[in-house]
Amino acid sequence: MRPLEDGFVAEALSPDLGFYVRATHRLAERHSPLQHIEIVETPLFGRAMRIDDCFMTSERDEFFYHEPIVQLPAVSHGRVHSALVIGGGDGGTIEELLKHPGMARVLMVELDADVIDMARTWLPNIHRGAFLDRRVELHIGDGLAFVHQCTEQFDQIVLDLTDPFGPALALYTAEFYAACRRALTPGGVLSLHIQSPIHRGPTLARIVASLKTAFPIVRPYLQYVPLYGTLWGMAVASDSVDPLTLSIEEVDHRIAALGLRDLQLYNGATHHSLLAQPNYLRELLAAPAAPIKADDSLDDPSLDPALNIAPQF
Repeated sequence: MRPLEDGFVAEALSPDLGFYVRATHRLAERHSPLQHIEIVETPLFGRAMRIDDCFMTSERDEFFYHEPIVQLPAVSHGRVHSALVIGGGDGGTIEELLKHPGMARVLMVELDADVIDMARTWLPNIHRGAFLDRRVELHIGDGLAFVHQCTEQFDQIVLDLTDPFGPALALYTAEFYAACRRALTPGGVLSLHIQSPIHRGPTLARIVASLKTAFPIVRPYLQYVPLYGTLWGMAVASDSVDPLTLSIEEVDHRIAALGLRDLQLYNGATHHSLLAQPNYLRELLAAPAAPIKADDSLDDPSLDPALNIAPQF
């Protein structure tokens, strides 16, 4: 454990936007073969994980991200028994999936074993022992290759990934989403984060366009994530499940019938508030946007965080 010299940890979201969090100690640090992983202690959020100078999750605000990305699609599906998680090494996503009593199997594919190891040791209040659950199977490897080679199907796939820049861009392409659809059971749901409409609007629009090449139903939704310092976008995609068709009462009924417990954010009312689209987002999504293709250049301005232009509010 090392005190932080200046007492603050900063993150630049774009050339025009960033934020800082006061941190008292760096509890652990590791340079894996793939990335730089840190666990810091913060007065506001408790323990937080950072990867390559970007905040990933924290003990006290993780539900702002993990509940919407898991529970909105899962409850909309209504009978999720198997799930595939690509990424999500902190364990928060699998912990949410395991809240479903009918869940028989959760397969996590994480590229970096060091992320899981650091989370297991330092973030028990996020994974809550999920890595030890008999229903969880861990696979260390490339999620892109795994999905393209997958011969089985799952009721839900959660893409809990790093941002779509550099090599990670391959997991945000139209081709990858088509492979995800093949790995879903009929009526299955795909969920993922799609960046922020505030400072990465063009990227968000292109991700949604990419999803629409593979799925007939694509519903973007919004959630403020405190540790990310901004409004964040997510989406659910399916061949037949549409979360907009569920009433507030039906969502609350399903939550009760499924026996879901310890939900700090998600309920029937927030289900609909998450899906509500403000006018600026409607305009952003109505404008033409090219799907991301596997052969796209990594330095495309609409995909480069240093060049990404935010919509005008």
